[in-house]
Amino acid sequence: MFGPLSNSPIAKTTSPQVVIPFYAYAALSFLAATILLFFSDQSFTGHYFHPHILAITHLMALGWATMIIFGASHQLVPVLIESDLYSDKLAHVSFALAGLGIPLLVYGFFAFNMGWPAQLGGSLVLGAILAFIANIAISISRSKRENVHAVFVFTSTVWLLLTVSLGLALLFNFTSSVLTRNSLYYISLHAHLGVVGWFLLLVLGVGSRLIPMFLISKYSNPRLLWVVFLLVNVALITFSLLFLFHPGTNLHYIPAILVAIALLLFAHYNRQAYKQRIRRKVDDQMKVSLLAVALLLVPSIVLLVLLCALLLTTGERADLVLLYGFTIFFGWLTAIILGMTFKTLPFIVWNKVYRHRAALGKMPSPKDLFNHRVYKVMALLYLAGFVLFACGILLPSPVLLKVGSLALLATACLYTWNVMLLVNHKPFRK
Repeated sequence: MFGPLSNSPIAKTTSPQVVIPFYAYAALSFLAATILLFFSDQSFTGHYFHPHILAITHLMALGWATMIIFGASHQLVPVLIESDLYSDKLAHVSFALAGLGIPLLVYGFFAFNMGWPAQLGGSLVLGAILAFIANIAISISRSKRENVHAVFVFTSTVWLLLTVSLGLALLFNFTSSVLTRNSLYYISLHAHLGVVGWFLLLVLGVGSRLIPMFLISKYSNPRLLWVVFLLVNVALITFSLLFLFHPGTNLHYIPAILVAIALLLFAHYNRQAYKQRIRRKVDDQMKVSLLAVALLLVPSIVLLVLLCALLLTTGERADLVLLYGFTIFFGWLTAIILGMTFKTLPFIVWNKVYRHRAALGKMPSPKDLFNHRVYKVMALLYLAGFVLFACGILLPSPVLLKVGSLALLATACLYTWNVMLLVNHKPFRK
């Protein structure tokens, strides 16, 4: 049996005081997003360009997924490059700027007020991203060790910068003529730069390191990961060029197919890691994380169906667009976060609370720091909520949307409760 510090590189770098606030903020953002979803569920029966849907999407993308990725990256990047994080102060700056900017931006979308609240919020978020990128880039440049996982992470931050820069231009374009066309026209480009360039590329890079590590698997195939890296980036560049210079083309299925191939290769990578694992018993957190790998394919399938529908019909198929976005933010992104939170945060909290007490006697294991029964109930509610809400979008069914959103709200409540249990953990008394 291994201790938290012996075989877990997660516990050995970056101050917990830097990382933990990101996790707490993300949990509260997930809770807030599901509350908005519950009270705005009927918005998902109409057009995707709805103020409440925009607010929920950006709260999920920035407050939920990006904040927890920022926190985890400050801990994991030093592990990947085997060197210290460049600056804790820059990490605190990125947290403060994003923490202030995200609520302003979400409020602007919810009220559909694209004036100073949204523009100031977007500017603060951009500042947070610049601080984050500077920290990661300098950390990587100071390291003597390079690997494919670090390249995934750094490249994804470049796409994040492009995504947020375009998003901020779209905000100002509502009140001033910043771009040549209206903001709605660029939504697809903005969304896919973020989803594929930032989220997907980073999840593939970090997941290909974490999943074998937590399975205690001996499998490694950097060459396959380089192929995945190239496929995703070629797909992004191809999509961007087609969008900007050939907007009326029917060739958008090409980047979609490239991404689908990359996902199949990534799924194969994780299947091999699973087959060659040393630890035969797989815990609940890893089951949810492996489920997230399968859910990676769902948005790709929906996208291909959407492209076919657009080619064969004249309608816009808003239901498929909504389903596509929902399966991304409430599907594979949320699933992998629900799984990986309770594989990483317990080690971080253990490191904070027990690192200097390990010599005093028997210490609890990191897995003992959160409630596993609550976690199992949360996972079941999540699966039920995801399936019901997705079906509610397709049918459409107000009843399924309401019941599904209620299950997702309950999921967020249990998730937040367990995270706060971890964050506020005190040393066990003898």
